[in-house]
Amino acid sequence: MKKADKTAPNRAYTVLKSTAVVVGISVGFWSRPAATVAQTPQPIVSESRFCRSDLASKIDRIVQQPKFRTAQWGILIKPIETSTILYQRNSNRALIPASNVKLLTTAAALQVADQKPRSLPTVKNWLIAVNRYSDNYKADALRRRIGGQPAIRSALEALGVQANSYAQVDGSGLSRSNRATPAALVSVLEAMFSDRQSELFYRSLAIAGVNGTLRSRFRNTPVQGNLYGKTGTLRGVRALSGYLDNPNYGTIAFSIVVNQPGQSGQALAQAIDQIVVQTAKVDRC
Repeated sequence: MKKADKTAPNRAYTVLKSTAVVVGISVGFWSRPAATVAQTPQPIVSESRFCRSDLASKIDRIVQQPKFRTAQWGILIKPIETSTILYQRNSNRALIPASNVKLLTTAAALQVADQKPRSLPTVKNWLIAVNRYSDNYKADALRRRIGGQPAIRSALEALGVQANSYAQVDGSGLSRSNRATPAALVSVLEAMFSDRQSELFYRSLAIAGVNGTLRSRFRNTPVQGNLYGKTGTLRGVRALSGYLDNPNYGTIAFSIVVNQPGQSGQALAQAIDQIVVQTAKVDRC
């Protein structure tokens, strides 16, 4: 796998006239396969970019809207290749993560399968269904197959995920008794980025504006085709965690979780999407 060129200048994207294009996608250390994008990505032009020092105020304006007065937000945004934290808000708060629990399940499953090579093909076949398409039945079955919660806890501990940063009671995230901090979810993402099975994990995620549970989101924004992630959806709960390609920071690991009973799911998802789009535009200046 090829590392990103850190010396490359800020790049601008050119809008293509066609409404359907095939693009080669490259994030972090991976050379991604071509992906068919339904609509032309929105270019990142210099006028739309802003300095890192402005990111916090832009995100704060989103989460501090009056309609989110009773919301509980947990956010952590961190480039993979540096120790810099671009933004954090209650990153150690344990919230209901909905289907972001599947990141814990699949990361652990790959660790278990790595110790039992014969089981790897089966796990591999299930990963896309669980992560990209959020198949709850297969997620719960995968948890049972690898040995239940004791096996998951042991595997995640080996990855450096603190046991007190999450409470998992199923493999799918359907239970409201699940809890996870954004810090725990980002720890999983960071650990899997350099893991032996990193490519399998990474390629199992949904691609923004292209496929899976992110197929209809981020169309015609700088995020389209540049985010591989896992959504989370329950009543009053929305979450999104994954890897975002930023021209200046390389691969960014992030987790955004919001709990607000009574709020519309559309409002919560739109706010999350706004945060991610702002993160895609941030510059090192």
